[in-house]
Amino acid sequence: MKKLPLLGDITPAQFLRDYWHKKPLLIRNAVPGFKPLLSFDALAKLAATNHAESRLVTGFDGEWSMQHGPLESLPARDKREWTMLVQGVNLFDARADALLRQFRFLPDARLDDLMVSFATDGGGVGPHFDSYDVFLLQAQGQRHWRIGAQKDLSLIDGLPLKILANFQPEEEFVLNPGDMLYLPPHYAHDGVAIGDCQTYSIGFRSPSYQELGENFLQFMADSIDLPGRYADPELEPTSKPAEIPRQMLTALTEELNKVRFTEEDITIFFGEYMSEPKHNVFFTGPAKPLTVGKFGEAVMKKGLSLSAKTQMLYRGKHVFINGESFGVGKADKATLELLANNRRLDAETFAAASDDVLEALYTWYQDGWVELG
Repeated sequence: MKKLPLLGDITPAQFLRDYWHKKPLLIRNAVPGFKPLLSFDALAKLAATNHAESRLVTGFDGEWSMQHGPLESLPARDKREWTMLVQGVNLFDARADALLRQFRFLPDARLDDLMVSFATDGGGVGPHFDSYDVFLLQAQGQRHWRIGAQKDLSLIDGLPLKILANFQPEEEFVLNPGDMLYLPPHYAHDGVAIGDCQTYSIGFRSPSYQELGENFLQFMADSIDLPGRYADPELEPTSKPAEIPRQMLTALTEELNKVRFTEEDITIFFGEYMSEPKHNVFFTGPAKPLTVGKFGEAVMKKGLSLSAKTQMLYRGKHVFINGESFGVGKADKATLELLANNRRLDAETFAAASDDVLEALYTWYQDGWVELG
């Protein structure tokens, strides 16, 4: 794989071997000539909507405060020490989505979203750590970063933000537009705006095993098959009626031990779970959908692409899209893998697709999961 300016002119393999989960990497001019993709007004308008996750963080007079969106009003632009954060900007702006997709040398199942942080002079969210990897790309102005690999991750009690109680920076940098800083999980950092600034954070999904375990058990509840009902034909009289009989627990243990799950069960669960849209993601199909015939003609002219909101994954014979899964044959698998990896299909590939794939694509078009062009 070729070297990427995005990674400081090293290959993805070198980055993963030497830095991923291990140590920070400062990349000067990672995106040459980079400028904000959204103006302040466009960002503020997005933060005021119900469908975008946003927060307002202020540090006025040394007092931390946080307000969750929709953010209908913001402090004055010339007031210092406030920050507006908007999550999932890639879901609403094609350019932001294209920027996020530059990080697809990492699996889609790990890639989360692009968050935009606008801050006035002195603004920030305090020294903290993230539980996931993050790339911090400077888009506008400058930000002063202090970072450290401290083991003490205790937080200050009573604050609306998770701010480290004993921040001990070891390095510091000033990032200019186009510069980017990679930080592994749990690496302490504090970024403060120098004048008005925008920082783009590319974050990664890192669900806890507890979260996965709880959701997996809910998933398996639909497939458990334990016929029969508890019975005790050999029951004997008891002098301790409140005590649960040993034989009841033994019988229950034997039955519950019959519950088994396979790697395929885990694959299907994980694919559905990791492709499930977030709670604030809604799909809108075309107001006047084309007939299936006209749809096919349009794809032959324009091609077809996944919606920016669509997450499509696969493993083996299983394909996952927006929380749903299905098994496919070898020929269909090749077509759908192309769509998942390239996030688009050209006319030639579409023309060779089976009737089953065409039917699925047309349904997804009606649902807003795929788009023409």
